[in-house]
Amino acid sequence: MELTTYQWGLALLATFILGISKAGIKGISVIIVAIMAWVFGSKSSTGVLMPLLNMADLIAVFYYSRHANWKLLWRLLPWMAIGVLFGVYLGKDLPEDVFKQGMAIIILLTVVMMFWWDRDPNRKIPNNIYFAGGMGLAAGFTTMIGNLAGAFSNIFFLAMRLPKNEFIGTAAWLFFIINLFKLPFHILVWKTVNWQSVLINIKLLPALVIGFVVGIFLVKKIKDNTYRYMILILTALGAIAIFFR
Repeated sequence: MELTTYQWGLALLATFILGISKAGIKGISVIIVAIMAWVFGSKSSTGVLMPLLNMADLIAVFYYSRHANWKLLWRLLPWMAIGVLFGVYLGKDLPEDVFKQGMAIIILLTVVMMFWWDRDPNRKIPNNIYFAGGMGLAAGFTTMIGNLAGAFSNIFFLAMRLPKNEFIGTAAWLFFIINLFKLPFHILVWKTVNWQSVLINIKLLPALVIGFVVGIFLVKKIKDNTYRYMILILTALGAIAIFFR
């Protein structure tokens, strides 16, 4: 795959943003997906992004592993795995416009609901299998189709009112496991991950590491309450970007 200097610049920018995202600035994954799709094409970009996600997850797990809430992780993970399998099966035939617009509307409605809950700290939070199952299925399906699960997992962890570092650590382990689960399907079924995409990943790796270091610095400067509302706002903006992408 021959890339122009401009395309390499965009790919490096997206990888740098991915590093920042994995360090804990959640809600910006749609920017990464959009840039990669612009450079490599919609489906091919998933193959380029997949190994980068695996590497970024490994770094995030190493740094944040002690902060994970395993009880909440295991409530979401099985549903995400089922969602991934649905995505593998339906991914080749689902109309992209229907998928992205429906997903954007669901995310926006859920963000509005989260803001409504936060107006009353004593309001009962959905803490049942239906909420975890719905968010997990949506997250698994969307992560397989377009690496866009972050919005749904963000909403679930925010609803559980996780502190900042616990939020980031739990998400790090969740996506480390689920992205490893996705990898064989990209290699064997969709055939989007190959030696060509891996070679591109190696060239982009320095931008990922630099982005992660910058992200850690930014996360340390953000207070817990500010972090919560920042994630909600970025998630909402991401949903709007998905709708008009």
